[in-house]
Amino acid sequence: MSREFVGALLQLNAEKGVSREQLIRTVEEAIQSAYRRVGGDEDVHVRIDAETGRIRVFRARRVVEQVEDPSTEFTLEEAHVHDPSARVGDLVETEQLDQEAFGRIHAQTAKQVVLQRLREAERDVVFDQYASREGELMNGTVSRVEPRAIILDMGKAEAILATTEQSPVEHYRIGQNVKAYVLEVRRSTKGPQIYVSRTHKGFLRRLFELEVPEIHAGTVEIKAIAREAGSRSKVAVASRQPGLDPVGATVGQRGARVQAVVAELGGEKIDVIDWNEDPAVFVAKALSPAQVIEVRIDEEHRIANVIVPERMLSLAIGREGQNARLAAKLTGWRIDIRSDVSAAEAARAAEVTGSAPEPAPAETPATPAAEEAAAAVSETPPGEPPAEVPTAGSPVAESPAEAAAPGEPAEPAETPAEPAGPAEAQAAAPAPRRSRRKASADGEVSS
Repeated sequence: MSREFVGALLQLNAEKGVSREQLIRTVEEAIQSAYRRVGGDEDVHVRIDAETGRIRVFRARRVVEQVEDPSTEFTLEEAHVHDPSARVGDLVETEQLDQEAFGRIHAQTAKQVVLQRLREAERDVVFDQYASREGELMNGTVSRVEPRAIILDMGKAEAILATTEQSPVEHYRIGQNVKAYVLEVRRSTKGPQIYVSRTHKGFLRRLFELEVPEIHAGTVEIKAIAREAGSRSKVAVASRQPGLDPVGATVGQRGARVQAVVAELGGEKIDVIDWNEDPAVFVAKALSPAQVIEVRIDEEHRIANVIVPERMLSLAIGREGQNARLAAKLTGWRIDIRSDVSAAEAARAAEVTGSAPEPAPAETPATPAAEEAAAAVSETPPGEPPAEVPTAGSPVAESPAEAAAPGEPAEPAETPAEPAGPAEAQAAAPAPRRSRRKASADGEVSS
């Protein structure tokens, strides 16, 4: 019996992966639970020898200063009757029980409890195994394809790849091997629930660690990652070893290393740039492949004002603002992009506005009719109302046609001035305003 019991423990240890000590403790608790279901047996304890498999059943109580449960506790004086060296807090054995008292019902109950405790112990072992792998890559096989998730078989557990964590350019089939990034491991009644992702930027970081030995060893460090899964990513790298080119080491000979990562991501484009402590230089490099003329940093508002050539404006902003949006996420700065032409026009307009004096109000030229009206006002005798004085902007004299007497032909009006020439019209017309585009960290492009 003892040999069979020890052999069964070893077999369970090999199959379930549960340690031998935990198995023995589980069986002890199961037999104790079977005994304690009978009234008056609350103080029954079971001990199993791991070497021989011998089971010992006995009654024991805990020594306390003040008894609260007489079935499992007693005072120090009562304990000295059984063990003179007993102290408060010790478990003192009071009676040795015969194993024959363990009947068929007890054995059946113990069996059910043992199986239940073994399943719990197995789930705990599996949970601890996968919980320690959060933030790492794991390989799985597609076992089921559901509307909201894909279930991956990880061996002893199943992983859940939700639809929101899947790349939009990838498609999965039953039996396909898939690499995934472990986001979280949760406990459940059916075992550990593993949530994985293929869109997380940590997934891209782990892929580079697999493909680039320098990143895995720590000589090249990934400083920042900005990713839009399935479309494009930007990775900023820095070297911890003098003389080592971080971008060249990451890309590999003829781009072999980065191409391996691109193939795993289903053709997603990856830009690898050199990280720099100077925010102006870092922002300029983050906007690659566009060329940058100048970067002005606003520390207070965390804004980087970038000037690019006119022909590079659309390339710097990218399709639907993607390049500027990824650069803003990578650097942590809000980026305002302008072309060199619009920046020069804005500077010229600001210079003209700041240097020109405010225009004085124009004086109305004096006319003969106005002079006569002024003389009439000065010669008005006392008691008579003064004549109306023409004001600036009001007609000062009637036209010849209006001044003519009724029935008399009116004199022809003055010939209107000739229209301005083409050169004068061009000078008078306001200069056309060029569109100015802005790209911010939130991805909006304004004009």
